Amino acid sequence: MKFILFLSLPLYALDQWTKHLVLRFVSPEEPRIIISSFFHLVNVTNTGAAFGSFRNNNTFFIVISSIALLIVVGLLMRRRSPDFWRDASLALLLAGILGNLTDRLLYGHVIDFLLFDLHVRFAHPWPAFNVADSCISIAVVLFVIHSLWHGKRPTRTGTS
Repeated sequence: MKFILFLSLPLYALDQWTKHLVLRFVSPEEPRIIISSFFHLVNVTNTGAAFGSFRNNNTFFIVISSIALLIVVGLLMRRRSPDFWRDASLALLLAGILGNLTDRLLYGHVIDFLLFDLHVRFAHPWPAFNVADSCISIAVVLFVIHSLWHGKRPTRTGTS
């Protein structure tokens, strides 16, 4: 459990701190150019889900996020043998859910601020995101890797 808190709490704090800085120093009308034509800091409000889908459904996403939070906490509280990949993915998921849920409760929307333009058709530009979104995305990737790796482990049989 210490590992979970050691990973989740600093990432949650980083998410909230960076959003605070964006609210304070980046105007919604004036993005900050970090790397021309590639990376900007923006101040975007997102009332929906990933890529701005399902806009203006904050209450729905508060309910869904709360349910997801309860499920993640329940999975973390189950007594199991330590599993780094499982624990890391759940810790990242916990940080991400908490970060975006906090925004929805405090502001009525999620604050997105990282904007990359990869100059390819499907990512020109990539939709703005935040640290919490990154945690959730990385958690999903880790979970998939863990599932694939775990599925390939040889099973033990009762025969000798």
